[in-house]
Amino acid sequence: MQQIDYQAILQTLSSKLEVALEMESVDKTVVFDAPDLGFKILMDEGHIKDPVLDQAKKTVYLNVHQFVAQQEKVINRLKVMAGMAKKIYARDTVLARVDKKVALEFQEDHHLQIPLPGKYRYGLFHQGELVSLAVFSGGRKMLDKPSDYRSFELLRFCHKADFLVLGGISKLLKVFIADFKPGDIMTYSDKDWSQDSSLAVIGFRKIAEKPAQQFWVSGSRQVPFHDFAELEQIKLVYPDGYLFSNSGSIKLVYTV
Repeated sequence: MQQIDYQAILQTLSSKLEVALEMESVDKTVVFDAPDLGFKILMDEGHIKDPVLDQAKKTVYLNVHQFVAQQEKVINRLKVMAGMAKKIYARDTVLARVDKKVALEFQEDHHLQIPLPGKYRYGLFHQGELVSLAVFSGGRKMLDKPSDYRSFELLRFCHKADFLVLGGISKLLKVFIADFKPGDIMTYSDKDWSQDSSLAVIGFRKIAEKPAQQFWVSGSRQVPFHDFAELEQIKLVYPDGYLFSNSGSIKLVYTV
């Protein structure tokens, strides 16, 4: 596998985030930080994250191979976190349903996770351009709820590039709720990017956490595995790829 030039990554991040980052190595993890940045960046080559490193400051965990493969998308998200977003107010956008092809292409361009078609797709358009997208599952019956109760999942939500639509998720949820009358909407928040969720501000509540998982990433495939014997079998099928481990996720529910 290609040798990683962390010094070049340091220069790129410092330039794009317009901050003088410093770099240090802690065990198998490289840490990028600066006093005037609201978060620190921990980067490794796919090792399980060490929770001891996540204490005094909000932390972003990045797989270095993902950074190299998706550099523009990663940097755009970091810029938003650093307060460098191009802001649009939701009231200045037009909401419309989005077809599967457009939704998948938008996710491919702007979402870090594997694109999902979902069943229902809503977008916000600014001056005719799609700037925000929410992808929902179909409704599921819940055994402990009335027969007409349905639970939906918010599968994907993202903005375009380094844009931030203020009030965007609230506007999207409001119309989806009016259309489908869900009993609740659940979603997962990636702990690699935040150890809490901004969705709590609009009424989502944490109900559980999923533990860290490991994957072998090859092209658009993300194959989970449980032990290294299983990983070796996966590599026989998909020899070109890289090891990826996340920090787990937070399960959230919005009760309507």
